[in-house]
Amino acid sequence: MKTLANIIWIIFAGFMLFVYYLLLGFALCITIIGIPFGVQCFKIAFFSLAPFGKKVTPKFNKHPIANVIWAILFGWESALMAFFGGIILCLTIIGIPLAKKCFDYGFLLLAPFGAKI
Repeated sequence: MKTLANIIWIIFAGFMLFVYYLLLGFALCITIIGIPFGVQCFKIAFFSLAPFGKKVTPKFNKHPIANVIWAILFGWESALMAFFGGIILCLTIIGIPLAKKCFDYGFLLLAPFGAKI
């Protein structure tokens, strides 16, 4: 079941998100200040490729300053997009498992520093 869900996820959203966050990670790693943010983009990219079978455990307290900076610069609009996507997916019966992962993805997008996958 995880394999089928991952294939559906990759077809509809996962591959585009993977490429976006991979390119963003490479762009952020060009500067020394952006390297920690680029590493988090790589974490998000590989989670977005196949999220089923993985669990996100957010730990905001581990790096609160970095998470606040991330949330202001990158995270709030990405997390909002993931939450709205999850709400839209909840409208269909078949989309409910995808919506649950979309909400997990939203929490990872909001505060990726210290999060365990």
